[in-house]
Amino acid sequence: MTTLTDPPKEQFRLSMLLYDTRYRSATIQVIAMIGFMLLAAWLINNTIINLNTLGKEVGFGFLQEPASYDINQRLLEYDSRDLHLRAAFIGLLNTLVVAFLGCVTATVVGVFVGVLRLSSNWLVARIMTVYVEMFRNVPVLLWIVLAMAILIESLPSPKAFRGENATETMDLWGSVAVTNRGVYIPEPLFSRSLGNIHLFGDSALRFDVSLDLIAILVVLGLSIWGMRKTVAWANNVQESTGDRPKTWHILIGLLFGPTIILLIALGFHLGYPELKGFNFKGGTHLRNSLIALWLALSLYTAAFIAEIVRAGILAISKGQTEAASALGLRSGRTMRLVILPQALRVIIPPMISNYLNLTKNSSLAIAVGYMDITGTLGGITMNQTGRELECVLLLMLVYLMISLSISAVMNWYNERVKLVER
Repeated sequence: MTTLTDPPKEQFRLSMLLYDTRYRSATIQVIAMIGFMLLAAWLINNTIINLNTLGKEVGFGFLQEPASYDINQRLLEYDSRDLHLRAAFIGLLNTLVVAFLGCVTATVVGVFVGVLRLSSNWLVARIMTVYVEMFRNVPVLLWIVLAMAILIESLPSPKAFRGENATETMDLWGSVAVTNRGVYIPEPLFSRSLGNIHLFGDSALRFDVSLDLIAILVVLGLSIWGMRKTVAWANNVQESTGDRPKTWHILIGLLFGPTIILLIALGFHLGYPELKGFNFKGGTHLRNSLIALWLALSLYTAAFIAEIVRAGILAISKGQTEAASALGLRSGRTMRLVILPQALRVIIPPMISNYLNLTKNSSLAIAVGYMDITGTLGGITMNQTGRELECVLLLMLVYLMISLSISAVMNWYNERVKLVER
């Protein structure tokens, strides 16, 4: 009778870290990580020693020193006596404004151009092709400078609006002034305002949150919630009876009614810009530097988005279009309801890269004098304090956090719209 026994277990030997395939890959990765950490430690230590030799100890105390320079375009209150940290915060907000406006505008224009590139109309398709090839093959910096030059040279000066012999008039019933110093538009005002909430006290990151704006956003949110409930109710009625009740008047009332009532209660009115002296006063001033940067980045990025949209549409089977046409859908509704929703799974991933590129390209704002985070922290603050290393590290961290945030949001949206396989 034969007895089967387990083979003896092999004892671990150091040589197995290199010669045994079970451990070799992990060993190589650990060695590579240790080498990388040693190299990084040597570089950091060498940098600190050299800076100490030059009398520049690494520190961020310079952020608490007065900035002593102005920022022309800003969302929050700021003056030259504020700290460098406050100036960097204002510049960060300016960067976020340009990035948000640019991403929205580039998406709208890019989708529009991408769809028209596939138009059966030969002239329209060729015009869109010229637009795409022209913008994406010229550096974005040149487009920014060109847009700024056009705004400065082609628009009238404020004095052209003055007196009885004025050669220019304000647009939109005297509410908007387009000049070579920027665009002046009405600002929203409330005669019965709810006031503001002061956050972060007197610190460099202080800012006020309007209770009026919060109330409007809350009402809009409740209105949208009510609209979704109404649509869900209409869907249930249609499924149970076969007839869909008319809800368009209810949806319009829910969208605009509560908001209009709230605005009336708050005493909403517009503050119009007026020509006083040599320039316009009042209203909201959008400087040419902001407009030029916004337009150039949007149109440049839209050219790439258009190609992404075109590729996404072409990735959808032609049978989808034919099936929609057989059901009686027109071409516009077919594109909006059938093709684009399916194309999103192809469009969204490369779209993320273009949003990130637009955000990083906004650092070219200094070319037209727009004070973003690069112009404040990486420009004037760095030149005044001589803290090159600290400023560059902070800039890298800021852009890294912005990019990761955009990627996280877009990846979440990509998960929501992707096809779910059964």
